[in-house]
Amino acid sequence: MNTIRIGLIGCGRIGRVHAANIVAHPRLELAAVFDSLPEAADSVAASHGAKRARSAEEVFESGRVDGVLVASSSSTHADYIEQAVAAKTPVLCEKPIDLDIRRVNACGVAIAGSDVPVQIGFNRRFDPGHAAARKVLMSGRIGDLRQVVISSRDPEPPPVKFLRASGGLLRSMTIHDFDLARYMLGDEPVEVFAAMDRLVAPGMMKEHDDHDTAMVLMRTVAGVQCHINNCRQAAFGYDQRVELFGSAGMAVSGNRKPHEARVHSSDSTGVSEPYLHFFIERYSEAYMAELTAFADCITNGTPASPGFEDGRRALLLAEAASLSAREGRAVKISEVC
Repeated sequence: MNTIRIGLIGCGRIGRVHAANIVAHPRLELAAVFDSLPEAADSVAASHGAKRARSAEEVFESGRVDGVLVASSSSTHADYIEQAVAAKTPVLCEKPIDLDIRRVNACGVAIAGSDVPVQIGFNRRFDPGHAAARKVLMSGRIGDLRQVVISSRDPEPPPVKFLRASGGLLRSMTIHDFDLARYMLGDEPVEVFAAMDRLVAPGMMKEHDDHDTAMVLMRTVAGVQCHINNCRQAAFGYDQRVELFGSAGMAVSGNRKPHEARVHSSDSTGVSEPYLHFFIERYSEAYMAELTAFADCITNGTPASPGFEDGRRALLLAEAASLSAREGRAVKISEVC
């Protein structure tokens, strides 16, 4: 099997994670990198023996890549998706497609009718525990799905630099949970109610018109309920849990630790390791599985999943939740389509 050559656009924190994963993947090669900050691209290129492109156009037009991974700032994602499709280059793009649903819709129109794979980076679908829970649900073992509960809490608030460009809690953090909720529900939510507060870092959050604590309730046409809990600080570490409650049982995907050894002594019982620190560690297997899915898109023609429409639908839920939090009422998805 020939090695699949990947171009990377964006060499910031998440870009560096992707670069290392591409290099470690048995089917992929990091062929070229680009970042608007030349020093960032130089660093990644030097670390992994890749070519440093002078522009994104050079990545697409070089003929040296089989696919492109976009990990640049959110405001550039839709542009690069359109550029990739125009160049007939399969693309894996980090979430969100854009912070503005109007720009996402325009991008959808621009790429409509193309058979170029567009995969969106909702990597949590690929987490082994989450995927196993969904497999149990799909097998019918827990009966008809009645409730989905997703808890997603960060170990600490993000830096101010992140807040300035993130688009807010719902579009930067909860959007992963919106996609995971859709994946587990197997049906589109039709109504959303959200409450957001500033309980962790009220001053900083108010200054940047953001929030650090949120609860979201969603309901499908069939009445299946979903509850999402978010907070930007959890004293006990990165909290990532999914509960699927059905008519005949329940499937749970829990937090991860380095290992499951427990220590019992005269002054404590059942002491174990702390949870894996943050998303890079917690979802390391998911990131690699996501790359495998992208490789399959390129070589086998496997449909991209999660695809562009999944990204658009997740942002619609963020739009509806944002409107709900502002107006203090339940919002139908049809109001923001």
